[in-house]
Amino acid sequence: MTTETLNRDKKRLAGKSLLRKGLDTLYLASGAVAAFFLLAILTIIVLQMASRWLGLQFPGSADYAGYCMAASSFFALAYTLNNNAHIRVSLVLNFTKGKMRRALDLWCLSIATLLAGYLAYYSIRNVQLSHLIHDISQGQDATPLWIPQLAIAIGSVIFTIALVDHLVRTLMGHDDTFAEEHHVEGEEF
Repeated sequence: MTTETLNRDKKRLAGKSLLRKGLDTLYLASGAVAAFFLLAILTIIVLQMASRWLGLQFPGSADYAGYCMAASSFFALAYTLNNNAHIRVSLVLNFTKGKMRRALDLWCLSIATLLAGYLAYYSIRNVQLSHLIHDISQGQDATPLWIPQLAIAIGSVIFTIALVDHLVRTLMGHDDTFAEEHHVEGEEF
């Protein structure tokens, strides 16, 4: 290793900016919230079983479990993307190299970012509308729908942020999102 390489690595480590640390923390927190909602589903199911055994009513339990499932799914999106765990069909990308692979990678990230942004925008609008018209669920729980929809909106926004992050890193040459192995310096995309 040359001195220049060492200095570049030190700068990169020191250059792990507050923004990068903040984004990584956001994705990790989003994954933790998703895990919390999975545990909430387990708790609701156990309480529902116990209430049936005791002959008690637990109205709206199925609705609450559904809200938790939706929240867990949407909060897990950014964490899963950041850990390269989304299921991808990368058949074409596996056969391309160099500039063509980079172009396809950027195209995929751009389309995904636009679609996620669209989802986030309309999820937020949906929360606003539900709050405005005082929309409630049709089940026994009569929950104001903006509450569970808020989790979907927040999860969608965080996912959009994660996609923008990956797109920018790929544009800057710091990331090869769809690679089986992460990009090594000196290696061509």
